[in-house]
Amino acid sequence: MDALIIGAGINGLLTALALAGRGLNVTVVDRGAVARESTWAGAGILSPLLPWDYGEEINALTERGRALWPELAERLRRDTAVDPEYWQCGMLVEGSFDRDAAFAWCRQHGWDYSATAPDTGKAPRSGLWLPQVAQARNPRLAKSIETACRQAGIRILDHLGISGLRHGNGVVEAALGPNGEFHADRYVIASGAWSGRLLGDAALGLRISPVRGQILLFKAAPGTLNHIVFRHGKYLVPRRDGHILAGSTLEDAGFDKTCTGDAKAALLEFALDTLPALRDAELVHQWSGLRPGSPGNLPTIARHPELTNLYINSGHFRYGVTMAPASAELLTQLLLASPTTLDPTPYVWPGA
Repeated sequence: MDALIIGAGINGLLTALALAGRGLNVTVVDRGAVARESTWAGAGILSPLLPWDYGEEINALTERGRALWPELAERLRRDTAVDPEYWQCGMLVEGSFDRDAAFAWCRQHGWDYSATAPDTGKAPRSGLWLPQVAQARNPRLAKSIETACRQAGIRILDHLGISGLRHGNGVVEAALGPNGEFHADRYVIASGAWSGRLLGDAALGLRISPVRGQILLFKAAPGTLNHIVFRHGKYLVPRRDGHILAGSTLEDAGFDKTCTGDAKAALLEFALDTLPALRDAELVHQWSGLRPGSPGNLPTIARHPELTNLYINSGHFRYGVTMAPASAELLTQLLLASPTTLDPTPYVWPGA
């Protein structure tokens, strides 16, 4: 095969789709079910929560991703008959933040903004309304991308764990599966929080670690909330059918995905204080996921500095879905030695 991608989250799947679109024979393997880790668990906000708090190396990826998402989401909906529920619902930022920095950033980057809340016509508490912020519904988005991959002839092998890589003479020679080896011309690591474990002694200076996030899901009447609310480091994300997500925690818990009572209590207090109408809603679910944490939210999208046929697309921390189309585009351009749309320098392998 031309390329083996290890990891069937959104970054692995979109990379596979991009490579297949350039004529490569691609296989994707995953230790679990397709896109059931951080891709499934996320809230689907297609924007950094406070973009003015990040450097240009982060915003270059997020802005490119935001630009690509509308057409990609529509193509997925049309071609797969699975609606990813892309929705430019806007986001209201409340609470304490640097208003001068926020307004200056929005002006510099061409974002629409105002200090007036939607629907009410009243200024929120120290608020900022960002009408261009969009969202997607992660489980349905993942299903539509998986369907598109299968339609493109990409082989997807789930519940198949790769234990490591065999390498020598400056190349990866094989990926080690439970029942034998996988051989490819090129290998792409897209294993999220598990990327460092998989690479073993080939990780070099890579720093990707799990960060647990917990979310609550409410079922309210449709229209109870029609935009994202970000306040005090947490958010409410509505779906059109009345479901509302409240998230999310940031926890250093290793690879433990246990849901906790403390997180439930904290998220419940935030949700009811932010949107009192949720007192009449049903709390239907609590779940957790493991983000691929990285220093400064900065992913690694690069070729390995020593193994010439090994690449990585991982470490996106909180913004994997937002960055995914741009990350897949950049990784594909690097793998095929094509001109790159973005400067790849900030995303090189640490220590390269």
